Amino acid sequence: MNKKNKVIVAATQMSCSWEIEENLSKAKEIIYDAAKKGANIILLQELFQTPYFCIQYDEKIFRLAKTYENNEVLKEMAEIAKKLNVVLPISFFEKDNNVYFNSIAVINSDGKILGKYRKSHIPDGAGYLEKYYFNPGDTGFKVWETSFGKIGIGICWDQWFPEAARIMALKGADILFYPTAIGDEIMSEYDSSSAWQRVMQGHAAANIIPVVASNRIGSESVKGQTNGFYGKSFICDRTGKIIAEASKDKQEIIMSEIDIQDDHLFRRNWGLFRDRRIDLYKELLTLDGKIKD
Repeated sequence: MNKKNKVIVAATQMSCSWEIEENLSKAKEIIYDAAKKGANIILLQELFQTPYFCIQYDEKIFRLAKTYENNEVLKEMAEIAKKLNVVLPISFFEKDNNVYFNSIAVINSDGKILGKYRKSHIPDGAGYLEKYYFNPGDTGFKVWETSFGKIGIGICWDQWFPEAARIMALKGADILFYPTAIGDEIMSEYDSSSAWQRVMQGHAAANIIPVVASNRIGSESVKGQTNGFYGKSFICDRTGKIIAEASKDKQEIIMSEIDIQDDHLFRRNWGLFRDRRIDLYKELLTLDGKIKD
C-alpha cells in the first residue's frame, strides 16, 4: 500500500481506428506521458485496442477476442506498469471457451496482474449492440488493493447503476473508475453527455468517493454504420464536483490529486454508511419491487 495518503489519478481519451497497432502505440504513449506528469493510476477508455465494434453486427469481430491467461497486450502492459511504477486498469475483449466478455485486467505498479472484472450490465440498443458480442459478467463487483489505494472499476453501462457503485464502496474502494465508450444516440437527437456525467457525480456524492471516467472521441464505423463519441472524460471529488474535465473532441490527459485518508475520514464522519437500513432494502433484490410471500 502506498505510504502517502495522496494519489494522482489520470483520465484519458483518444480516437481509435482499425489500425490496431496504431491504437496500441497511441495508448502506450498516453500512459508514458501521464506517468511522466506524475500520475499514479492511469485509466484508458473501454475497448481502446479497436474501434467500438458494437456499433453493428459482424461475426468476424469475434476473432479479435483474446484469453485472459495468454494475452500478449496484458503482458506488455504489465511490463510498462512495472517500469513506470503505475497502476493500469486495462480493457480487453475476452474469450473463455465458448463465451465472450467485456473485461478489465487490473495491473499493479509492480507489474502483477491482480485479477479481472467482467462487465455486469450489457446494453442492447442502436449503436450499442453489446448483447451480440458479450455475455453478462460473472465476477461480481470487485475492489483491488493496489500500491496506490483500493480501487473499484465498473465498465461503461455499469455506470448507470447505483447498486454497483454502492457495492464497491461497501467493499472499501477509495476511488471508483469507469472506462467508457459512449456518444451518439443513433435513434434520437438526445445528447446523453450531461446525464452520463451527472449519474457518476451522483455515485461520488452518495458514496463520498471520487470518480474517474475515461471516454473516447471521434467517429468510428462498422459495416457502414457510424457512431460518434463525445469525450468529456472527467474526474470528480467526493462531493460529486467535477475538478478536471476533457474536451469533446481532443486527445487529452487530465489529472487530479486525491487525498484518500481525508476522504475516508470525511466519509466516516458523514455517517451515510452508519445510517443505512439494510433491513428495508429487500425490494432491491426483485425485478418489480414486489416481495413474494
